[in-house]
Amino acid sequence: MKKQIAVLPGDGIGPEIIQEAVKVLDAVADKFGHEFAYTYADMGAIAIDKTGEPLPAATLKASLESDAVLFGAIGDPKYDNDPTAKVRPEQGLLAIRKALGLFTNIRPVKTFDALLHQSPLKEERVKGTDFVMYRELTSGIYFGEKTLSEDQNTASDLCEYTRAEIERIGRLAFAAARKRRNVVTLIDKANVLESSRLWRRVVTELHKSEFSDVELRFLFVDNAAMQMILAPSQFDVLLTSNLFGDIISDEGSVIGGSIGLLPSASVGETHALFEPIHGSFPQGAGKGIANPIAMILSAAMMLTHFDMDTEAKAITEAVDLALAQKVCTPEVFPENKYTTSQVGDFIAKNIA
Repeated sequence: MKKQIAVLPGDGIGPEIIQEAVKVLDAVADKFGHEFAYTYADMGAIAIDKTGEPLPAATLKASLESDAVLFGAIGDPKYDNDPTAKVRPEQGLLAIRKALGLFTNIRPVKTFDALLHQSPLKEERVKGTDFVMYRELTSGIYFGEKTLSEDQNTASDLCEYTRAEIERIGRLAFAAARKRRNVVTLIDKANVLESSRLWRRVVTELHKSEFSDVELRFLFVDNAAMQMILAPSQFDVLLTSNLFGDIISDEGSVIGGSIGLLPSASVGETHALFEPIHGSFPQGAGKGIANPIAMILSAAMMLTHFDMDTEAKAITEAVDLALAQKVCTPEVFPENKYTTSQVGDFIAKNIA
């Protein structure tokens, strides 16, 4: 199978970790008989420096014409520390999400036995945790009408959702559950919010009409936040709105003990973008200390998106082996001095 991939290295450590993800994808292509063609383009601070725009037209064109987008990291201190900057790197990421129609953010949270001791929670609580969150990304309170009174003492933010917006992400979550442990948990606040009551009604109807084989559970968001600390391994697929997902996904990201291991995807009807959840770590750029595993696992998520489940599993198994043998950068295992490229080499070699 041939796939065209837009590769956007971005800023900071982005180019270094992207290089390792491409190395691993090439190993997958060689082993399984695929062809991955790459189109490289700039986005973020590097794009501003070259063109004055965080998302140049050529980058957007390459992304629209590709089967998927692989993105590294975004952000640079010279913009982060300048409150007067009118053009910022992060605007590029927001713009590409909008242009590609990426309405669902997907974040897996998985613990690795070799890193259980690094979790802020007790090992017996987090062992075996393996869930994925489906967060609505382009609607809700962040995008609703905002008002501020003339005396600036009263403000409001409208949380608005449509049936169609809920159904389209709901279908993705239920379909994902069928490939996992077959359980979807809807996180809402249906006891007090009308928008949450719509979510619960629409998801329930979708479950009955199209996904009755999947178990559907419900949790109020406050209880969900508590349950994620008490027993995170109980979850399989979590489905929720933009605001709740923003908060809960960050809570989940610390369970495994290292943010450098967590990938993510943003998908729409026809396009998809895959990126690690960590930042650009500019102080580590060019030093060979950046952890490439989240980027490599983001590439594995891309393969799953292509229905290459066996190929994606080959990557995740190689990552599991690397962590079991403590082949990772000092951020994860301070006693071992593996470089970014050495970690990528190990994972690619074990796929081959």
